[in-house]
Amino acid sequence: RDVNNRYQTATRRNQPVKTIERRMELVRLVSHNAHKRLVTCLQGHIGTEAEKRHKKLPLTALSQAMQDGGSQLGEESLIGKMMDVCGEAESRLASELMQHEVQLERDILEPLNQLAEVDIPNILRQRKQLAKLVLDYDSARARWLQASKSIHFSTNYQATVAKVETLKDEMDEALNKVEMCKDQLSADMYNFSSKEGDYARYYVILVEAQADYHRRSLAALEGVLPTIQAQNDSWMEKPAYGTALEEHLKRSNREIALPLEACVMMLLETGMKEEGLFRIAAGASKLKKLKAALDCSTSQLEEFYSDPHAVAGALKSYLRELPEPLMTFALYDEWTQASNVSDPDRRLQALWVACDGLPKNHKANFRYLVKFLAKLAQDSEVNKMTPSNIAIVLGPNLLWSKTEGTLAEMAAATSVHVVAIIEPIIQHADWFFPDDVDFNVSGMFVAMTPEPDPGPFERRRPGSLVEGDTPRKDRYLSYPRSTAVSALYVVADESITVKETPAGEQEQPMPLPS
Repeated sequence: RDVNNRYQTATRRNQPVKTIERRMELVRLVSHNAHKRLVTCLQGHIGTEAEKRHKKLPLTALSQAMQDGGSQLGEESLIGKMMDVCGEAESRLASELMQHEVQLERDILEPLNQLAEVDIPNILRQRKQLAKLVLDYDSARARWLQASKSIHFSTNYQATVAKVETLKDEMDEALNKVEMCKDQLSADMYNFSSKEGDYARYYVILVEAQADYHRRSLAALEGVLPTIQAQNDSWMEKPAYGTALEEHLKRSNREIALPLEACVMMLLETGMKEEGLFRIAAGASKLKKLKAALDCSTSQLEEFYSDPHAVAGALKSYLRELPEPLMTFALYDEWTQASNVSDPDRRLQALWVACDGLPKNHKANFRYLVKFLAKLAQDSEVNKMTPSNIAIVLGPNLLWSKTEGTLAEMAAATSVHVVAIIEPIIQHADWFFPDDVDFNVSGMFVAMTPEPDPGPFERRRPGSLVEGDTPRKDRYLSYPRSTAVSALYVVADESITVKETPAGEQEQPMPLPS
């Protein structure tokens, strides 16, 4: 009875251990899964040396490919410069990643593996050992009980009693082993339970290590961004189409936008008598090629002289693709209100005030374009492009509302107002802008002096650079020399100047045209 009481007391005493045992088995399972998934997140080969690990990272291969590409393209290529700088940045990222993964392996993966594959399994093996000891005890106790019952029926009482005592010693020894194993198992489980906070700390370390890695990586990227941006901003050979007017003029050191001047100069030569200029669409492929040629400032533009509609289309596209219209978003309401004035004289005065409010560069380019359009309208009997027709086809590309969406919506919403704005400005171009315009404002074009009896109108064709002139990236339109052409080339000595009004004063308009 005493032995049985001891066994039952030990069993009751170890009931809380079973709860810990169940949780411990779950901890082993989830730790194993976390370790397995974390290993798959690593890009390096686990267990290898840091240097070998770094070489095997995909980022290292990317860095090497970028730097090799940069070397092949050279310093003359912006892409080459970018690839070289980005390659160095990717190399730094690879180093940061390698250090991060080495830390994860040391501080997270190894402890998790030790917990899931060594510590908890060792404790669980003790549980199996306890089960075996309990079976041994039950067997010894059964033999002892059987022998105790047979004492009263034994013919050899003394021998039977001795056997019972021996069996009792075996049972007591088995019970002691059970209790010792249970105590050891309980101690290990309680120890595990007390260290659960330490095990949970692995996941805190994981997040801290990831946060630190991303901070270092971000610092590496932010450190290289100014260099990349500076190189990109300093690169002069950038498209003019789709670029803000101010940016294009500043980058190219020009007063008049390159596509605007180039197209005007070509149209002055071959397009002034062309019927339906700006109204008849050019071939899409030819227009695309001309826009691309203007974007990269190529000098091979001779093929477009015979297609003034493509040139006019390229000019329209440039105006339409400006991020902000040439006549600006800020003055949209002022232009519209001016067009609604019923009295013609007051309307002209209101339009002049709006025009005078244009920013300097916008005003200079608008003046240049208006003067050309007025010149085009002078030949309206031949080209059918009256100020009204010009305003209808070109006006929506000069002014639109910032809030409007598609080009069709833009044209529908502004067509009436734009015609009422652009038409009188073209009609009275010399009143709005009294000074003459040298259309060869940049000095990069040369004019051909007409030979005797040049025909119904003077033909002007951009020529080659003056000997000794400093080449510029945007110089183009070299006149193809031919033995069949004998011409005298002259270059404008001065470029156009824009009159500036002192701050705080407004330039007064000229008297209204009669």
